Amino acid sequence: MNELDAALTRAINSPAGTSPVLDLLMIWISAIGVPLLVLAVAGQWWRRGDRHHIRHGLVAAGLTFLLGLALNQLILLAVHRIRPYDAGVTHLLIGQSADPSFPSDHATATIAIAAAFLLQGVRRLGLWFLAAAVLVMVSRVYIGTHYVSDVLGGALTAIIAAVQVRCLYGEGTRVDRMITGIL
Repeated sequence: MNELDAALTRAINSPAGTSPVLDLLMIWISAIGVPLLVLAVAGQWWRRGDRHHIRHGLVAAGLTFLLGLALNQLILLAVHRIRPYDAGVTHLLIGQSADPSFPSDHATATIAIAAAFLLQGVRRLGLWFLAAAVLVMVSRVYIGTHYVSDVLGGALTAIIAAVQVRCLYGEGTRVDRMITGIL
């Protein structure tokens, strides 16, 4: 499994350093992909249409985002995987990171948003957010900071968090109506 993971990671990272334009694009996606996605999500609060349903999805996305990142912190207590550039697997395009490689917080954050919207039935937005999340995940491997399994592990923690939030935060409940009625 580790050999397959390293081979897939090398395949995605192998063009790194050969195309300044592609390198810059991937660095840019990696650096501002999560903040841009969060802004895009926040902007949906004032969207027209089924405001209550969209707002419920927004709150669910926020809860999923936080729960997914909290799960990652618990995983980091037990798993201390070195970064692929430290193992000689990838060519790093950005500064080194001090924290362990597994799981990817970028993957967790972006997939959390997409999964929350998809599980809440906000399909169109969820699919757009999923496309953005996949771009961020690929960029993290391309720039050399994560293995493929790191981003897949981050995606899995996000999906687990999204399912938990879906089960525990019901649409139309008194708490939901109070939160989504703000503004």
